[in-house]
Amino acid sequence: MIEELKIETRNVSNLIPYAANSRTHSDAQVAQIAASVTEFGWTNPILVDGDNGIIAGHGRLMAARKLGMTEVP
Repeated sequence: MIEELKIETRNVSNLIPYAANSRTHSDAQVAQIAASVTEFGWTNPILVDGDNGIIAGHGRLMAARKLGMTEVP
C-alpha cells in the first residue's frame, strides 16, 4: 500500500539532521537559501522520515534557523 504524501508544518527544534550527511553548506550558501525563502517562500519543503529525521533539506533547515523561523514545511 502506498501512503499519501502530504506537506505538514514541523517545529524546527524537532527535526533531526542526518549525522552522515555528506553535503555541506557554506555560510554564503545558507545566506542564499535564506534570501530565496524570504523572496519566494518555501518552494520545496524539507523531506523527513516518520521519526523527523531529515532526508533532504539540511541547507533549508539551516536557512530557517538563520531567519529565526520556528516552523517549516
